[in-house]
Amino acid sequence: MSNNGTDLITGFISSSVAVLLFGSNFVPLKKYDTGDGMFLQWVLCAAVWLVALVVNLVLRCPKFWPFAMVGGCIWATGNIAVVPIIKTIGLGLGILIWGSFNALTGWASSRFGWFGMDAEEVSKPVLNYIGAGLSVVRGCSLAVISGIFYGSTFVPVIYIKDHSKRNDSIYAGASQYDLDYVFAHFSGIFLTSTVYFLAYCIAMKNNPKLYPEAVLPGFLSGALWAIATCCWFIANHSLSAVVSFPIITAGPGLIAAMWGVFKFKEIQGLQNYLLMIFAFCIILTGALCTAFSKI
Repeated sequence: MSNNGTDLITGFISSSVAVLLFGSNFVPLKKYDTGDGMFLQWVLCAAVWLVALVVNLVLRCPKFWPFAMVGGCIWATGNIAVVPIIKTIGLGLGILIWGSFNALTGWASSRFGWFGMDAEEVSKPVLNYIGAGLSVVRGCSLAVISGIFYGSTFVPVIYIKDHSKRNDSIYAGASQYDLDYVFAHFSGIFLTSTVYFLAYCIAMKNNPKLYPEAVLPGFLSGALWAIATCCWFIANHSLSAVVSFPIITAGPGLIAAMWGVFKFKEIQGLQNYLLMIFAFCIILTGALCTAFSKI
């Protein structure tokens, strides 16, 4: 099998695992009181950093690029709104909405070369445009904002990789393997999360609202998210971000909505079921168009 064929298989398997875990990672927290989410987001990010530490050791500590931390800072900022989103509009709808705008921002920045990145080409651009368009179907303020932040999270890593090919760049010779940047990216997440949590403690006059029963579920949720993101890094490397973004950001909405239907009963009634199935068909068509645009 050619290297290209191996990359495609690796990329699509990684994307599938990422979709499953991203769509499920908040499930352990659903039945626990997480308050305003500030304590929870810090627990999540601590678990994320621990997974990154293990990955970094397995990879034998590749070079640490501080600029890659910026993507983690951006993600942690978007993550602040997750708990209010889930509490107000539900797990399934929340992930569908922020996933859609995550897809749009991440896909467009890679496809058109925003923020100083190299524009990425695909063999079937029309299919890629259709796939990205079908992946974006809804909108709601907090989820839209989170989605835009989430969609920008890989920009620093892709920027470093693109500029590593230029001899006059400070990033000349940087690794082309996306997973080498996981530790820096996740360190940015944990650092920013800690800053927000300390600011929250100050604002609460050193009397923050802590929820001990959410610690273990929070660690599990964070670990699932971290593993999913590692798979996303691998998918970016194997497929390119312009293909992986629409698939991985749209797909979790399907998984989360299934949890919402079969486990948490967030969606009920024949009309809502039919609407959800219609949305699934649109998202699945978008993901398939994006996938075939690479072949």
